[in-house]
Amino acid sequence: MPKTSTISIENFFKLSSKKIQLDAHRKNILLKIAETVAKEYVQNKIVNLNFICTHNSRRSQLGQVWAFYAAHYFKLNIHAFSGGTEVTAFYKETVKTLQSLGFDFKVVDFSHQNPKYLISFNGSKEVVLGFSKRFDDAINKKPFIAITTCDNADTNCPFITTAIDRFHLPFVDPKFSDGTSAKEETYLQTSREIASEIYFIFSEVKKCFK
Repeated sequence: MPKTSTISIENFFKLSSKKIQLDAHRKNILLKIAETVAKEYVQNKIVNLNFICTHNSRRSQLGQVWAFYAAHYFKLNIHAFSGGTEVTAFYKETVKTLQSLGFDFKVVDFSHQNPKYLISFNGSKEVVLGFSKRFDDAINKKPFIAITTCDNADTNCPFITTAIDRFHLPFVDPKFSDGTSAKEETYLQTSREIASEIYFIFSEVKKCFK
């Protein structure tokens, strides 16, 4: 699949961070996540983040991919994963949105139900494996910091013994726009919101090591 320049991804990432509007409550959550990540980083020189949403189809996948990019951008040894309380598929519109920004998706295990993709971008030395799975799938390295991105996952996800800490960071599900003319812009906006908050968290972590 054709790729656009990494400048496209970088510009989107940086511009998203400049447009972020946070109320005091949301900012406090992001700062707590950054503080926990930084503390773990100081102790172990590595951090695993696990973004969790019910179906591991939209928001949690966007969280994983943007955290994967942010680790490269900020040069931090942070590994991003994602999972759900149910297994569905990496939703096609989520894939299309990330492709439109320059991420490359290579199918490595085709399945009509739940294909697996190797995700990368120009300049990346590593790839991330994207597919729908449970939050406790063996591929998700432990221990991890759990970040739930929807209310159902926060409610239905049981106590996770392998989680260092757990934070609830919900985003509006872009699914409501499926089948409408607003679909493309809605998914792009959701990607923008998640990218901006990932940028905020990682930039705060990076400040601890300057």
